[in-house]
Amino acid sequence: MTHARPSLEADYNALGTAQQDRFDQLMERADTAGPHDYQPLMDTLAVLTGITGEIRKCACSCWCPVIFDADRDGHVIEYGEGYNLGRHQCGRCADEHPETA
Repeated sequence: MTHARPSLEADYNALGTAQQDRFDQLMERADTAGPHDYQPLMDTLAVLTGITGEIRKCACSCWCPVIFDADRDGHVIEYGEGYNLGRHQCGRCADEHPETA
């Protein structure tokens, strides 16, 4: 039996309201987490979204609902000076309308 591949993207709008709230809370905590707390938060986000890696929600101005692994895909809009996450665009938005800070 082969293992299922993790998803490369998830749709924020497809999450229920409680899941969206949980996602937002976990992302806020991950943004300011120390080195011992960061990875467990990413692991919890992976369970919630089905995505592994450096989980981000597209942060461009078109209000894209894509959640993705920033290590595999995406474009840095702004590095998170003093924070962990920064702002990233998903690959599709970066191709269609790349943004800068």
